[in-house]
Amino acid sequence: MSQENATLKVILAALIGNFLVAVTKFIAATLTGSSAMFSEAIHSVVDTSNQVLLLWGIKASKKPADKDFPFGHGKEVYFWNFIVAIMIFAVGAVMSIYEGVHHIMHPEPIANAYINYIVLCIALVFEGCVFFFALREFKKSKGDLGYFNAVQRSKDPSMFVVLFEDSAAMLGLMIALIGVALTEYTGMLWIDGLASVLIGLVLAFTALWLAVETKGLLIGEAAEPEVVTDIHSLVGDYAGIEKINEVLTMHMGPDYILVNLSVDVVNNLRAGDLETAIAQLDRQIKERHPRVKRVFIEAEAAPAVKAAGDTPKAKPS
Repeated sequence: MSQENATLKVILAALIGNFLVAVTKFIAATLTGSSAMFSEAIHSVVDTSNQVLLLWGIKASKKPADKDFPFGHGKEVYFWNFIVAIMIFAVGAVMSIYEGVHHIMHPEPIANAYINYIVLCIALVFEGCVFFFALREFKKSKGDLGYFNAVQRSKDPSMFVVLFEDSAAMLGLMIALIGVALTEYTGMLWIDGLASVLIGLVLAFTALWLAVETKGLLIGEAAEPEVVTDIHSLVGDYAGIEKINEVLTMHMGPDYILVNLSVDVVNNLRAGDLETAIAQLDRQIKERHPRVKRVFIEAEAAPAVKAAGDTPKAKPS
């Protein structure tokens, strides 16, 4: 199974699970009047909306290149992942904190608390299944890397966005469960509101983390160091190349790497031989690294790269 298919399966599983949980939570919040349950219902609605945005981003990224977007629409994935982070903060976190503060200032008793326990336990089962499914797929994609390192180096944020959301969802459910139980046990009605505020803070932290992890990809992140090193080694093996000035890469999407090379060629190399070398380099780089879709090579002397204000004119191959 390809990485993209695995990501789609994880998103669809999360979409179905979050939708069912959201409906159940809203029914429970209406019947019991629990602030924490209402916040959890909002949380699930936001998560469901986010899965739709992620699916839209993946679909939009597949649009072919055109005159306005000559390198394609691959970065749509990164843009919509960033919008997901904004949604989690602007809708989920802010509304949960507002609802919690309101119930702290104007506490109301929880009716039929047992309904909350049933719904929260069912939601934990649903979210737990989605979480472990996403975790299993993420383990396959991360290889031998640690979890935090894999997230930082990942060029496809959709997978870890779902993983982050489900982690926050499970933590939020446990906070809601504890909040409802303490409210019923102690009779201190403001605890239910406090639980809602804590859920909002969890969502705010999750949104901030997602925004930070997505920012680099949205701006233009380089390919993995081993990819850059391998390209550098491959180019350096050519007899007609005297020196490699720069190897610049950028992800235009999870499976689209743009490569820009600046090389100092042997002075007496004929134009025909240079064209042949460029064509061979282009082919070998793309064969060794299928995610590389475009290669631009410029033949220039090394000092020209260091000259202030010099803007090389790359020749696409």
